[in-house]
Amino acid sequence: MTPPRGRPAAFLDRDGVINVDHGYVVKPEALDFVTGAPAAIRRLNDAGYLVVVVTNQSGVARGYFTEDDVAAFHAHLRDRLASEGARIDAIYTAPHHPDASVAAYRADHPDRKPRPGMILRAFADLDIIRDGSFLIGDKASDIAAAAAAGIPGHLFTGGDLDGFVAAVLAAAADHRAARGHR
Repeated sequence: MTPPRGRPAAFLDRDGVINVDHGYVVKPEALDFVTGAPAAIRRLNDAGYLVVVVTNQSGVARGYFTEDDVAAFHAHLRDRLASEGARIDAIYTAPHHPDASVAAYRADHPDRKPRPGMILRAFADLDIIRDGSFLIGDKASDIAAAAAAGIPGHLFTGGDLDGFVAAVLAAAADHRAARGHR
């Protein structure tokens, strides 16, 4: 039997999971990490997971900021994480909203969670294996997107993200061992 190519992915929501959700966070100076976030991402990197951020950013659709502002924030986020030895492998953003004030973004887009579009695009774009992949989010829409994409979703309700990720990885390892995988 040929081993599967690629690696599993840990899909992470951004606001409320990686950074504190202050409401439409886009200015670099507003980046405050959730407790344990850099360590959690480093743990996922060390465990061999691709780390993929999937984030709704309706502030673009509402005219609060632009896609370039979001990209600049993501560059800052990656730099801050790199300074702590952590890496995000890819970021997918859904800037649309059905009630957008900016007409170009007014859509119930398939990428917008609870739809699974961003996750499915990542599977198509990156060399991700489904077995072992999962999502961590802080809202029911995140968990619904994971389910629609056919991967487990884990609801993070706050606290130490690193401890939460450690428990998710331990449970995944126990599940794989029970199925006879190493």
